[in-house]
Amino acid sequence: MQAPPALLSTEDLYLFNTGQLLRAYQTFGAHLMTFDGRHGVRFVVWAPQAREVSVVGNFNGWGHGSLGFRLDPVGSTGVWCCFVPGLDEGERYKYAIVNADGHLTLKSDPHAVYSELRPHTASIVTSLDRYEWQDRQWMEHREQAPPYDRPMLIYEVHLASWRMDAPEQFRTYEQLSFELVAYVAAMGYTHIELLPLTEHPLDRSWGYQATGYYSATSRYGPPEGLQMLVDRCHQAGIGVLLDWVPGHFCKDDHGLRLFDGTPLYEDSDSRRAEKLLWGTLAFDFGKPEVCSFLLSNALFWLDKYHIDGLRVDAVASMIDLHFDKADDSKTFNRYGGSEHIEALSFLRKLNETVFQHYPNTLMMAEDSSSYPQVTAPTYLGGLGFNYKWNMGWMNDMLRYMETDPSRRPSHHSLITFSLLYAFSENYVLPLSHDEVVHGKRSLLNKMPGSYEEKFANLRLFYGYWITHPGKKLLFMGGEFGQFDEWKDYDGLDWQVLQYPLHARMNEYVKDLNAAYSRDRSLWEQDHEQAGFEWIDVNNAEQCMLIFQRTGKRSASPTVSVCNFSRQSHDIYRIGVTVPGEYRLTFNSDDERYGGNGMFLPARSSAESIPMHGKPYSIVVPVPSLSLQMWKSDTDSLSNLSL
Repeated sequence: MQAPPALLSTEDLYLFNTGQLLRAYQTFGAHLMTFDGRHGVRFVVWAPQAREVSVVGNFNGWGHGSLGFRLDPVGSTGVWCCFVPGLDEGERYKYAIVNADGHLTLKSDPHAVYSELRPHTASIVTSLDRYEWQDRQWMEHREQAPPYDRPMLIYEVHLASWRMDAPEQFRTYEQLSFELVAYVAAMGYTHIELLPLTEHPLDRSWGYQATGYYSATSRYGPPEGLQMLVDRCHQAGIGVLLDWVPGHFCKDDHGLRLFDGTPLYEDSDSRRAEKLLWGTLAFDFGKPEVCSFLLSNALFWLDKYHIDGLRVDAVASMIDLHFDKADDSKTFNRYGGSEHIEALSFLRKLNETVFQHYPNTLMMAEDSSSYPQVTAPTYLGGLGFNYKWNMGWMNDMLRYMETDPSRRPSHHSLITFSLLYAFSENYVLPLSHDEVVHGKRSLLNKMPGSYEEKFANLRLFYGYWITHPGKKLLFMGGEFGQFDEWKDYDGLDWQVLQYPLHARMNEYVKDLNAAYSRDRSLWEQDHEQAGFEWIDVNNAEQCMLIFQRTGKRSASPTVSVCNFSRQSHDIYRIGVTVPGEYRLTFNSDDERYGGNGMFLPARSSAESIPMHGKPYSIVVPVPSLSLQMWKSDTDSLSNLSL
């Protein structure tokens, strides 16, 4: 089969070879089209060092007796192309690539948008343009609504194990578009974050070791099902984030590794290419074509699936040449340092590209490093993300909460240190899947004390988390206090909801989410110092923390009272800013949430008695291991719903 020049745009190929083809998926891969009056499929693939490239499949007996339909090289671009008439949607295919040494390998299409269900690995000719979207209102509103001064409660989900009737009996995208969306909406979350959905060969990798970067995994059905899931989320007022893994890919033979017989997508220097921690290969960000591949992939998920944001995985491993490297495997940049200059350049270009096309997209860095200005604009020298996971807060808080209350006074700084840097970046406070797997125990089982105290500690922890500056993320199962750690090969332990404390925890999280969403002071100034003020930060002996959150239009702040000790206080005086009546807006010790039900008045009158540097004070009881929120009656705006 010939590849006439009219099949491809020379401009597209130039842009691809220079790292600027931002929608390479429209050029590369398998595309249904009519050419020269005949209907068929155009195949385009990048394999610059290949001796021959053919497309094989059921339509030609997988090349038996020949190499199938031969692709032609397009000039010196490294690109191969052919048009095969008569083929239609649903055809399975691979590329038969003969390398310079004459060795033949069968490769899946790097730009395929649909793949066979594992363990099969063929690509499938598919159109993504049939689905009729019903989310216009959501998309138009998103264009006008920057995320910074909005509530953000993210429910992190692994689709395979959210609900599973039996091993490997997964819910389909379509089923989840009803069950999952209804549950998330009822719980009051604003967003769902999905663990990677790019095609991957091993279930237990959770999608973080991919082979098909453009291919939504077929484990849960065809691509239209995922489009339906996102669409129904949007119709329910829920945003959708996708875990995205541009740092590394798995080594399976049908994937990107040695794609044309040479290190193509990976670095030719094995010291840089090998990710020994995960047994994967790093992308070579110095190749313009690799940058075109990845930049296009980011826009692909936003274009074709209406994804609202990308959580970029393992940024620390991308930007540090020495990350998880033994001394004999370390390499250095051209200045003698360990910063990965090409990866940093790629990340800046990634964020510039996404925000150019979708200004209010959520671009979140999962970054455990201390690299500065991750969420600063690129024109100010930053990496250009608009959010970063606060891994420091997460580690400190889990260490503190795992400590028995009797020993917490000597660890008080763990819960106060985060406010020294809370406004240096735009942070998300993650309680993610990584913290409840591989022997780390569930959040509930991390808590010290008796069975009842574990629940009290977790309710308190969630209350502090929800009132602390930063957007929020909770992994599935945490909302009802799953006791066992996450089992990725099985479903969540929904059966524990038959036990009162778990059912009450689920109700508690639902009500806490609602209290957060309707109180502007808890999110309007998440990233500004003006939105937070300590009232009492130094009471380590009693394990007490009191602070206030302020919104842009609120007449008074929300006062958060946290008691991390087992000691209750019948009378506790708290400094407040304004006079008048204060009302109790939330109490984690309420009996309906499984608390002890210590009597707390619904209101408390501020007195002209200075306390904690404030001109007024209220007196309230404080239960052990509890969180309570108080608000002045003069506040007329903060309880307005969005």
